[in-house]
Amino acid sequence: MAGSRSFDKGLIGYGKVDNVWNVNGTKVLRYQQEILHEGLKEHKVISAPERDILNNKVRVQVEKWNEKWNEIQEKKRIEDLKKASVDEALRKTKEAEEKISEVEDILVSSLEIDHTIDWEALMDRSEFKEPYPLKPSEPVLAVLPAYPDKNDSEFQPKFNILTGLFKSLKNKAIIKAEQNYKLVYEDIDTLYKEKTLCNSQLIEQHQKSLEEYEFKVYEWNDREAEYINKQNDFNAGIENFKSKYYNNDTESIIKYCDMVLSDSILPDFINKKFDIDYNPETKILIIDYMLPEIEAYPNIKEVKYVASKNELNELYFNNTVLEKLFDTTIYKLILRVLYEEFQADVINALDAISLNGWINFLNKATGNREDACIISIQVKKEVFNIIDLKNVDPKACFKNLKGIGSSKLAGITPIQPILTLNKNDKRFVESYNVTNKLDDSTNLAAIPWEDFEHLIRELFEKEFSSNGGEVKVTQASRDGGVDAVAFDPDPIRGGKLVIQAKRYTNTVGVSAVRDLYGTVMNEGATKGILVTTADYGPDAYEFVKNKPLTLLNGGNLLHLLEKHGHKAKIDLKEAKILNASI
Repeated sequence: MAGSRSFDKGLIGYGKVDNVWNVNGTKVLRYQQEILHEGLKEHKVISAPERDILNNKVRVQVEKWNEKWNEIQEKKRIEDLKKASVDEALRKTKEAEEKISEVEDILVSSLEIDHTIDWEALMDRSEFKEPYPLKPSEPVLAVLPAYPDKNDSEFQPKFNILTGLFKSLKNKAIIKAEQNYKLVYEDIDTLYKEKTLCNSQLIEQHQKSLEEYEFKVYEWNDREAEYINKQNDFNAGIENFKSKYYNNDTESIIKYCDMVLSDSILPDFINKKFDIDYNPETKILIIDYMLPEIEAYPNIKEVKYVASKNELNELYFNNTVLEKLFDTTIYKLILRVLYEEFQADVINALDAISLNGWINFLNKATGNREDACIISIQVKKEVFNIIDLKNVDPKACFKNLKGIGSSKLAGITPIQPILTLNKNDKRFVESYNVTNKLDDSTNLAAIPWEDFEHLIRELFEKEFSSNGGEVKVTQASRDGGVDAVAFDPDPIRGGKLVIQAKRYTNTVGVSAVRDLYGTVMNEGATKGILVTTADYGPDAYEFVKNKPLTLLNGGNLLHLLEKHGHKAKIDLKEAKILNASI
């Protein structure tokens, strides 16, 4: 009789009984089991004189094989885990190296790209994707049955010899034929009416479906028209923006330059936060760029697998290497921003760019985070465009362009930007409105000089407010310098204008205009404006030619006042008398 046994996974076996002859020539019954371990590729035949002994031998052998197999599998599992960890370490190391390479190539990677705005890419050419309403299918109407024809043979009386002999039988045959016709007619009539009603309901339902369909089509057409109208408006806006840009509109130039930097593809740790302004008179683009702090830079040098701890260990760059990477990257980023804006300037709107690099850092002296400008440069387009940026040393190039920054940028040493506006000027004083006191009898040449300065501030604030401008009055000077300063409200943008107000009754000479020009230079302003209730001499008008100065006389002042909804007068003779009596 054959034996049987269940084995662990990876084992197969079978049992049999053999008759073996001993030395005495008698038959001896022996049990035999052949077993195989597929994983180990080991095979063995086990025999015993008794079934229990055989089973025990098989069990012992199977346990040995299982133990050996489990050891092999555990070793393989550990080796697989180790290999996976080593591969993960290599992958992370490669990823870290790619991040560093991306940072190191931050300048050269931009040189092969066309940074001009693709106007067509800005357009919305997408189609209206909402599915068109599905028209309901025509209803399948039931076929109406035909009414029976009374003249058909099946409805005729059945006459025979007897009906010919007996009139009563004939009459019965006639009545039976009529009843048969009537029954068939009534059945068909009922069916006809049922199917007619059903068809009417189907037609009515289909008509409602058609009405719903037509309404859905109407709504769909409305939505498509609205989509197309919005798309056309959007594209018209792009065309208008393009047209205004090519016509040197200041706001459009600012928007265009903003888009150039926004489209720039940079490493993720650079957030592309910046502010832009443009001076159409000097054709200088002013950029204040927020630089990434050193903590944001990729700092992993290598990832290793530590077998003894069965863990991944990240190795970091030391501070010296990171600070060098920080400095070099800042110089490259500054040159890249300049390159992208100059390269994208297809209308030659930019004669120069003034670029300030700002950083938000933790001031360890105060424990507070602060914004500081650590690098600043102003460069002309004609000078920058002759540089071969592929072969330059970024820091040397920056210094050669007369850029300003500490020798070690990572030290976060604040500097004064080349072009900026100081909103915290201590000379600024609280302002008050004057126009609400004016009427057409008010003589501007005779009002108190403090009121006149605040009037000028109020008028120019209204003039500049549409562009986000702001005007502040300085401390009382009685013509001793700056009376008001106009500037953009953003603290890190340029566009500083110096305004002087002269409540004069006599002609303003050239000396006052020269003084204004000197003030503009000393203040680092982009323009100076002189306003008077009187007028200027010929020398004064001659002096302002080709200079960033504007002269407004009494007539200009009254026009500006009327432009903003106010009226007054200027009577110099009356003012001389009134002022003399004070």
